[in-house]
Amino acid sequence: MTFSAQLRELTAPTWDAAVGHRFVDEIWRGGLDSDVLTTYLVQDHQFVDVFLALMGAAVASADRADARVVHARQLGIVAGPENDFFARALDTLDVPLADRTAPDLLEPTQGFVELMDDARRSADYPSCLAVLLVAEWLYLEWATRPEETPPEEPIQAEWIALHSGRAFAAWVEFLRAEFDRVCAALGPDHSDRVRELFVRAVDLELAFFDAAYT
Repeated sequence: MTFSAQLRELTAPTWDAAVGHRFVDEIWRGGLDSDVLTTYLVQDHQFVDVFLALMGAAVASADRADARVVHARQLGIVAGPENDFFARALDTLDVPLADRTAPDLLEPTQGFVELMDDARRSADYPSCLAVLLVAEWLYLEWATRPEETPPEEPIQAEWIALHSGRAFAAWVEFLRAEFDRVCAALGPDHSDRVRELFVRAVDLELAFFDAAYT
């Protein structure tokens, strides 16, 4: 079993609770309460800058030129279409400028910011990959429901579309392959640190969905 599969199995109760969360069911129905959607997007918007910085650290610390190119291309997508989505969605929801740029951070949001910054500051490729992999893989899982039709509500439908489809699935497959490749050569202490980052990220994903309802 690959390291990514081992960690997916290790975190299965929390991971599955996030993928099957009430938030996910409601977004797939297009039925998220506007206050819940606003809280979620305002908080998630705070990740854009730190996530871009983490992706930049992956570009810098990758040990192969071809991997660097893949990371850099995906960084452009986050800086482009995904960042543009937030601007349009927050406009539609009439979110004030202060809530876009400097809202009060909920505890899981603060925890995720710190986790991403920790991985970035480490300048350690496996650590950067651990956090990126959870963030993208878990979202691919909840945003992929072949048996269901995406909602008509445009904001919720676009958020699903940004985290699904063949291109996004290929990005997650790349992250898994890179993670498994570089982690195969890690010593026990290093492997334990990477495992801890992965588990912390999964815990925070579930807590973040919960926090949207506070």
